[in-house]
Amino acid sequence: MDVIVLSTSVQSPLQVKSLSPVLNELAGHGNWNFALDDADRILRIVSDKVKPTDALHLLRSWGIECRELE
Repeated sequence: MDVIVLSTSVQSPLQVKSLSPVLNELAGHGNWNFALDDADRILRIVSDKVKPTDALHLLRSWGIECRELE
């Protein structure tokens, strides 16, 4: 499995809840999580099918600033 790690501008659990349906559709239920306590508000996606560019485009379409971390 590949792990995609993104820095995001997501601020709250409410935003995570709003994004849940589209992230579940993209990566599958349980294959992603946020670390809002991290300074970069990290989103981790575990999947062999999702490309980083797909996740970046999806988040940006929701007005979320994001970038891939290495």
